[in-house]
Amino acid sequence: MLALGFVKRIEEAESLVKEVKARTDKPFGANVVIMNPLHREILEMLANLGIKTVTTSVGRPDFIYPIIHDLGMKGLHVVLSLAHAVKAEEAGADGLVVVGSEAGGLRTRKSESSTMVLVPLVCDHVSIPVAAAGGIADSRGYRAALELGAQGVQVGTRFLVSRESPAHEEWKRAIINCGDGGTALLPVRGNLMTRVVVTPAIRRFMEDPTINLEEELGKIDRMKAWEKGDLENALPGAGQASALINDIKTVREIIEEMVS
Repeated sequence: MLALGFVKRIEEAESLVKEVKARTDKPFGANVVIMNPLHREILEMLANLGIKTVTTSVGRPDFIYPIIHDLGMKGLHVVLSLAHAVKAEEAGADGLVVVGSEAGGLRTRKSESSTMVLVPLVCDHVSIPVAAAGGIADSRGYRAALELGAQGVQVGTRFLVSRESPAHEEWKRAIINCGDGGTALLPVRGNLMTRVVVTPAIRRFMEDPTINLEEELGKIDRMKAWEKGDLENALPGAGQASALINDIKTVREIIEEMVS
């Protein structure tokens, strides 16, 4: 999956797709963030370039799935709760990525269930395929997800700490050094949270009662900090699976161990 996120220019998204196509003849999909104002143009561009599958996230699926199907594509909608999973199926989603509270990335500020609870709960109430996400870093988590009723998994943090990952080495090192309970949910925008590794700088913010955390975090240029490995200002995103990651492996090694 190619993560297009909040890309601001359609030319940039198209360039990224073409770069992947130049490097492999294997099939791949792309993630389309519904909140991105360019989501329709991105979908049309993907269809024109022969991409057959997308994941959709951060937004309502009911108006986007007719567009996806009209373009001849299929989509899996990312959900964080049973209610959203049922609505996504009703909206025409072809599958779901069911994300437990352990996961990194954007979260809500509402109470959430863990992967162990949420995946079987959703599988009991929908008839479309489910990919499990959140807390999966090795073959044990992969097998557990299939036993919970999922047909596959979506993995983030483990691949972030791979040799091929473009993430800064300091970011990777923060994940490797993250122990049990070493991540936290931080407010980022609107009603959203993001799970990150708690660095010493973040801990100082969290423990200072005079600081408005959301306001202070909003002042940080997180992209520049990530690129520079500036952990004094970065929010090193990662899931709770960080505690299970002790080394930097190649993508091939990660996959071979996971499905062994």
